[in-house]
Amino acid sequence: MSRTTPPRVSVIIPAYNAMPELTRCVTSVMEQTLGPDRIEIIAVDDGSTDGSGRELDRLAQTCPGLHVVHRPNSGGAGVPRNTGLDRATGDYVFFLDSDDYLGPDALRRMVAMADENRTDVVLGKMVSVGGRAVPTAVFSHNQPRTDIFSSAAYRTLGCWKLFRRSLIERLNLRFPPYRNCEDKPFTAAAYLNADGISVVADYDCYYSRNRQNGNNLTRTAADLVHRMDGTRLCFETVARFLEPGPRQDRIMRRHVEWELCGPLRALLPGESEQRAREFFYPQFRHWALTYVSDGVFQSIAPQDRLIVHLLRADRFEDLMTVARHAKEDAARGNVVDKGRVYWSHPFFRDPAKAVPDICFDVTSRVPVHHELSEAAWTGDGDVLRLAGQARIESLGPLQSDTRLILRPSGFRHPEIHVPATVGTSPHHGRDAATGFTACVDLDTVDSGAPLGSGRWNLYLDVRAQGVSRTVRLRRARTDTDGGLHAPPRRHLTRRPRPGHGPTTARPFLTPDGDFSLELREAEVAPICRVTRIAWHTGAPATLVVGGHLTDDAEGRPVTALHAEEDGGSVREVPLLYARDGSPDFTAHLPVGTLRPGRWTLTLRTDDPAGRIPVPPATDLSGTRWFRASRFGRPYYAKPLPGGPGDALVLRVAPVRLTAAVLRRVKGLSRWNTR
Repeated sequence: MSRTTPPRVSVIIPAYNAMPELTRCVTSVMEQTLGPDRIEIIAVDDGSTDGSGRELDRLAQTCPGLHVVHRPNSGGAGVPRNTGLDRATGDYVFFLDSDDYLGPDALRRMVAMADENRTDVVLGKMVSVGGRAVPTAVFSHNQPRTDIFSSAAYRTLGCWKLFRRSLIERLNLRFPPYRNCEDKPFTAAAYLNADGISVVADYDCYYSRNRQNGNNLTRTAADLVHRMDGTRLCFETVARFLEPGPRQDRIMRRHVEWELCGPLRALLPGESEQRAREFFYPQFRHWALTYVSDGVFQSIAPQDRLIVHLLRADRFEDLMTVARHAKEDAARGNVVDKGRVYWSHPFFRDPAKAVPDICFDVTSRVPVHHELSEAAWTGDGDVLRLAGQARIESLGPLQSDTRLILRPSGFRHPEIHVPATVGTSPHHGRDAATGFTACVDLDTVDSGAPLGSGRWNLYLDVRAQGVSRTVRLRRARTDTDGGLHAPPRRHLTRRPRPGHGPTTARPFLTPDGDFSLELREAEVAPICRVTRIAWHTGAPATLVVGGHLTDDAEGRPVTALHAEEDGGSVREVPLLYARDGSPDFTAHLPVGTLRPGRWTLTLRTDDPAGRIPVPPATDLSGTRWFRASRFGRPYYAKPLPGGPGDALVLRVAPVRLTAAVLRRVKGLSRWNTR
């Protein structure tokens, strides 16, 4: 029976001598909960000689949705995948290797994720079978919609993913005919052009395994020669779709580490001297010169920086020495000098080698071991006491200038430093040299002022032997009940700001155990509302402000319109209430009598310290008038962007006559040229 509607997914399976794993691979697709009427399977027998083709034909007799294509052997998986792509009709395409198999609900979950979030690529959680390496970082949690800059998705460039077929066809994407690394440029191009990426991490979607006979392509085509074309195409793909800059640097870094430096260290020493010098070395050097920007160079590990430096400097012999001894040199330890930590490599500060120190600087990579073991309020006050342990690996006791840092999250404010007392450990038996205690007084911590509202993330600036490392303060150990808990929220004793309620401090731990502190002021209903701000129709230099008291006002607590100049001058006019006792009020401010300057407008309440901002008026224009006492000189007043507390600000100033005349002349010139 012919299909009446296009399938949701086309599953493409390239197969070459894939028995006996092939049977489970195909049947795992046939048994998907998405349903056989919504899946088409395109299995491409790439010239198998072990009976894989016959097994596919047998399975096709039991499954109308399985289409088998037989073709001569191409030597890789890319060509048969292209054969499948040319025949695919589904909304989505999924590439499944013949060694592997799917979890029963995999396709349904991935299609649902793509449909709900309108994403072009979906990654399903991968599971290792028999020890084969699989990516894990990207699958820490579900991600309905993300991208390669906000997730670890770009760490996995294998094509075992769900792709929206319209994206593939729009880009005219096909696999190059390489034996290794053929899927990396394909997936990279899809990532770089995708309208969103999803990650299904709460279900085991893809089971990756090694073949019993050991002839996986990743093993039989693992030589350096099989990687070069794919690596070149990876670099070219990133350069094609991303402009130079931080975003390109972030993506290019992955290829520099994994496709350039890693294989060079591991595989180049195994090549003959002549072939390494004449064939591989020129290509590696070209990539280092062309694609490793200064931003990429700064971000990679010292071992990789050394390789890139030697490539750029055209030092083949030194490069081969470094590659041949990479494993033993990696374990040579570090040295400390003037607050920096350096890798103790034989080339470090060797005058004959003249390699820059940056190639050995590991300061930002030295492990920092730390833990918040105690967090509690002290007494009835607003002081939060934090204590724990921290150390920089192999650098000895903490310095006395170790400190706590509060950084704002989601708003602008300078970070706040809090001194820590070191050499104290809250638990007996711990190394006292690694202990620290810090007390955060929320009423004075901000240079004598209270800590402002918002979320503050806490960090620890750990210092030893002149080396400083800043790390997120975290609580790694669980409490006695197996959970991670922070101190309870607390209502602070500070006096509320006018128009606001009491402030609540809520310490909390993120799912990863990171410590944060959130301060929030309670919402208080306003006692009045401003409903009118306009220039008086009969007196253009007079501002009219009108409004009414709300039900939350008791009596008539708002008494005057208050104007204050930046230099400290003050002018107030009383509010006039209606005689019938209604809550409506009006105030007339003679702006024409104000001295030049910036004037901030508020309403004064019966609380001596309380003022209510007059809100900025988006439809208020400027006005002009003449002052007879100043030789008839024209003045103007115009609203400025909101001032303190988002209050209305007026600029009062004389009109600059020269500028006014020039504007008048330009206006006449434009009129005459029409």
